[in-house]
Amino acid sequence: MSMHKSDQRFGFWLKLPMYLWAIAFVFVSLLYIIGLSFLRRNELIGVTNQVTLENYARMADPKYLRVLWQSLRLSAITTVLCTLIGYPFGYLMARLKPTTRSIIMLLIIIPFWTNALIRIYGWRILLMGNGPINTILQKLGLITKPLKLLNTEGAVLLGMVYALIPFMILPSYTAVEKMDFSVVEAARDLGANPLKAFLTVTIPLTLSGLMAGCVLVFIPSMGLFFLSDLLGGSKTVLAGGLIQSLYKSRNLPMAAALSVLLLSVTCAVIAVYRKIGGSNGDLSLF
Repeated sequence: MSMHKSDQRFGFWLKLPMYLWAIAFVFVSLLYIIGLSFLRRNELIGVTNQVTLENYARMADPKYLRVLWQSLRLSAITTVLCTLIGYPFGYLMARLKPTTRSIIMLLIIIPFWTNALIRIYGWRILLMGNGPINTILQKLGLITKPLKLLNTEGAVLLGMVYALIPFMILPSYTAVEKMDFSVVEAARDLGANPLKAFLTVTIPLTLSGLMAGCVLVFIPSMGLFFLSDLLGGSKTVLAGGLIQSLYKSRNLPMAAALSVLLLSVTCAVIAVYRKIGGSNGDLSLF
């Protein structure tokens, strides 16, 4: 019994730095943001000590609703596109030989070694009016004048899919790799065609990985403000970019209120994920 208590105390001291880190840099920060969202703005010092619900009431303003709706819509479209591309990719990668699979995995991970801002700026150069894409199309005679590829919603979607698709591929691959393919073979032996076996056996067995990928894509896509700034210009403003602009204008309470709203959306998405059945730890992979 004393040995068991000694192990518990030793485990507690090992976990203590993690607890202190979480309290100092996560819990306290969240409390500060939540408290700040209930204070009134002061143009000179940023905030006052007057408590108000005005910041949350202002979210009903059409300009804020438009940005929030655009953020949710683009995040949903990005998640759908990443699912359509990333899930089949992860499935096929799991079926490859180990050597080929390792090479493909390396090619997916290598971009993470480069700062995301630099990679997105590379797309900006490619999509410019005098960039490589328009230059090649003009030389091939496919277009007579440069296409407007940059500062469009399509460019933002392209950048979001490019930046976030690894977060769909990797959990999908992990789920497919763990799957017992003998169940699929049994379904085929019982008369199910390949499509029916895929829809009724493969997808249900890998649903947790698919849902984890959707969560890992949807949540960050609402806050990639630098991406919309570089590829969308002033025409496409996401919630993250709006929070950044409010912070620059020293409207700290309103920025905090929007941050709390995004945090609430994040918690709701994770709650739905766990309710559907994604409590097997797939998110812990990242």
